[in-house]
Amino acid sequence: MDIFETTRDAVRGFRASDEVVAVLGIPYAAPPFGALRFREPAPATAWTGVRDGTAFGPVAPQSAELPGAPVWSPGDEDVLTVNVWTPAPDGGSLPVLVWIHGGAYTFGSSAQPDFDGDALARAGLVVVTLNYRLGFEGFGHVPAAGGTAFPDNRGLLDQVAALRWVRENIAAFGGDPGNVTVAGQSSGAASVACLMVMDRARGLFHRAVALSPASPHHTLGIAAATTREVAAAAGCPATSEGLASAPPEALVAASDQVVEAYRRDPASGSRHYDPSLYAPVLDGDVLPLDPLTGLAAGAGSDVDLLVCHTTEEYWLLDAVGSSAKVTTEEQLERFAGDFGLPDGLVAGYRAARPEAPVLDVYLAVFGDLLFGEYAHRLAEQHARGGGRSFLSRFDRRRTGPQGAVRAWHCADVPFVFGNVDQDCVAFLIGGAPTSADRDLAGRMVESWSAFATTGDPGWPSYDDTTRRERVWRTEDPRDGQDEPAALRALWSGAGFPLLRP
Repeated sequence: MDIFETTRDAVRGFRASDEVVAVLGIPYAAPPFGALRFREPAPATAWTGVRDGTAFGPVAPQSAELPGAPVWSPGDEDVLTVNVWTPAPDGGSLPVLVWIHGGAYTFGSSAQPDFDGDALARAGLVVVTLNYRLGFEGFGHVPAAGGTAFPDNRGLLDQVAALRWVRENIAAFGGDPGNVTVAGQSSGAASVACLMVMDRARGLFHRAVALSPASPHHTLGIAAATTREVAAAAGCPATSEGLASAPPEALVAASDQVVEAYRRDPASGSRHYDPSLYAPVLDGDVLPLDPLTGLAAGAGSDVDLLVCHTTEEYWLLDAVGSSAKVTTEEQLERFAGDFGLPDGLVAGYRAARPEAPVLDVYLAVFGDLLFGEYAHRLAEQHARGGGRSFLSRFDRRRTGPQGAVRAWHCADVPFVFGNVDQDCVAFLIGGAPTSADRDLAGRMVESWSAFATTGDPGWPSYDDTTRRERVWRTEDPRDGQDEPAALRALWSGAGFPLLRP
């Protein structure tokens, strides 16, 4: 049966494969525009009859054009939708995996082909992917007006609304609302960490997966300063009325303009190197404290956490041109100063790569600063707060048509989704997959499915004594030197910044 009853009426899906039915573009909240713009997500309006669920819903406002995915156009407003892949269209009670996409809180969508849930569904999961508000619409600070407050972290509130939709509706798709795992990558993984310490999300999921979680979180002061910059670029007052008068496309364009100004100015501080404007805001309400502090204090201790990062995270950002080039010792010293890095840290990385060019030293440090070290600390602090953590690292490399392909940011995603044969991931994995790649993908899909089902991914949990870490490679995972573990000592005790100006 391909028709499913939801709390808002029926929806029709289609056969994604012999074993799986997919249902796409189901609204979980009302379009967040007009009178609902900059507000908490409102309930979706019920429809009449059977809604067609054979196409993805519109993506959130953004300027990105990603391979194989739809682009946003002004006027696309029904952006808060979920998609479901189920191997049990006629009933059952299977574990549920809810996926939150990444994209620096600014771009991306659930419609990207590498997030297709068919393989994970065939492994025994009901898979849900979702869209949420991005950029200024989702994470920009809107000043209060006349006693009316506009919530920060609207993108996180959208994610909570999607999880509530899962709790209320997923049984109709064969899923168990009492066995939900929320997972994400990059800013999606950082969103997962935020959800773990948010009161509004408590009880909506039971396990969590964070792939390459991104570290920055902003204070209200930083968020307010960003609003002033974006409003100035959009030519509107930095007030709720002024911002509401600027259409979404104007704020998207203004944000891109501010980003480009940082990118062009080497004297602009830490944002010059990776000019991401938006991040979760420590607002004292939706997100009362940063995830590391919250997890260490025991928030989310009843949620099992699986963390994964890649060995060479930041090489991807360099390859696609979104990171500033640092190629001289003077630039490297300035970079360390702009981020307030601990004395001796850069020297330690250089000692570990004595023949490497300056660019490689910079990329190694930056990747661990934003992703690798934060991933370790999430697992570490969750364990210290009484939770159960599992840590892993993706270290698969190969030589592709364009040369060496590193274990870089995003490269693990096609493997954990079992989508290594998708054309759109060829750049990430270095061309067509090998039989060893397909075997690795099979092992990672099996591990994800096991974790979502039982809370055990197949290796021992993390603790401060053993610091266990599963390493994913196509070859025997015991082969090779574990350089990242040696470099961790350089970060130990260092208060690297979680907040960036």
